[in-house]
Amino acid sequence: MLKCYDCSEENKVSEAVGVCIVCGKGLCMDHIKEVELPMKGGYPLPHLTLKKDLPRMMCRECIDATIGDIGCV
Repeated sequence: MLKCYDCSEENKVSEAVGVCIVCGKGLCMDHIKEVELPMKGGYPLPHLTLKKDLPRMMCRECIDATIGDIGCV
């Protein structure tokens, strides 16, 4: 079973429930964050915007490096 990367750095052991979409590390419920990112179409539908943002799972470090606190659930 995949273990939480952030917990292992704190000398703890817990099972991961998801993976950060940016860096790919496994994360437990305490370390994973849900971020709603607006999705816009590309080729072949460049002007298409989805009606609803799609939830994505990220680690706190990647959120801070990419979008900060904007959009964090």
